Amino acid sequence: MRPAHIAAILDQEFQATLSGQHTPVMLWGPPGVGKSQIIAQIAKKHGVPLIDIRLSQMEPTDLRGIPFRKEDYVEWAVPAMLPDAKRHGPAGILFLDEITSAPPTVSTAAYQLILDRRLGEYQIPDGWAIFAAGNRQGDRGVTYTMPAPLANRFTHYEMEAHLDDWVAWAHANQIDERIIGFLRFRPDLLFHFDPAHNPIAFPSPRSWEFAHRAVKKFGHMPDLLRDTLEACVGPAAGVEVKAFIDSMDQLPDIDAIVNGQDSHVPQGIDLQYGVAAALVRRAVLAKGTPDANRVLGNVLKYARRFPQREMGVMLVTDLHRAVGKPLFAVPEFAEWANSITDLMLYDLK
Repeated sequence: MRPAHIAAILDQEFQATLSGQHTPVMLWGPPGVGKSQIIAQIAKKHGVPLIDIRLSQMEPTDLRGIPFRKEDYVEWAVPAMLPDAKRHGPAGILFLDEITSAPPTVSTAAYQLILDRRLGEYQIPDGWAIFAAGNRQGDRGVTYTMPAPLANRFTHYEMEAHLDDWVAWAHANQIDERIIGFLRFRPDLLFHFDPAHNPIAFPSPRSWEFAHRAVKKFGHMPDLLRDTLEACVGPAAGVEVKAFIDSMDQLPDIDAIVNGQDSHVPQGIDLQYGVAAALVRRAVLAKGTPDANRVLGNVLKYARRFPQREMGVMLVTDLHRAVGKPLFAVPEFAEWANSITDLMLYDLK
């Protein structure tokens, strides 16, 4: 399932705590696709705390608490990490990460916590959602088979990398537009992981964020940039993205395009992806400023000039994901839409 759909489901599950309809959710997926990050985004969106418990690093007593004698009885000291309405707030997210890497003795201790929202006398506050994540068997991680009683306490979703969702996230988080352009050019490299070949560094949504950081840190040091990119995404992808970045020197003047000046469309498909990503980034930077409509209008005019109209459609689609409804209010949008009407009708057949 694509990340955007997962995010919508998690958002609804969090809000369902208010009506008592929340069901714990388990996210499955290979390393680096953004399972932990998407849960953090839900917490940030609602302004609630996120308690991240790594079950793989715990002992059963860490979760159950420590027994102590009180007069003639034994009581349990509740671990401070578990949600408490007074200390943490009435609403939040309890995230059980790496749950498939936890020894069976630890996952067994979590049964009651997940299904009944309690451990002994302790009870999770009503406004707290329970989400979990883990790698699948075969992902070359340390994993245990999830016991059936534990699996039956969750709804299960498998998360996969999706280029459109990653591009939208990348523009929103100011990932270098050359990285975005490269992945539009080579979409198969957004995620490429073959456990059989025992890779150390490999392309994934997470490692492309590392590549972005490498470009920012070593972009002025070309002798080191290739090595640092290979360290992030692996040798093959590192060589390709370095060559792509070097070729971006041949791009037309982006400032001239957003200012409405006549600019050529590069012939190379790789350069066309590069200029499209750069133009979306300029529109994102102009969002909310007095120049926003002018920039959007000039980008839309340029989108009509691509020899392959599908390239213009991709540019405008990314533009819409990045800036939203204000795009429709720009007069040039109607002109662009009319120019590709026959193309859209053909796609709908």
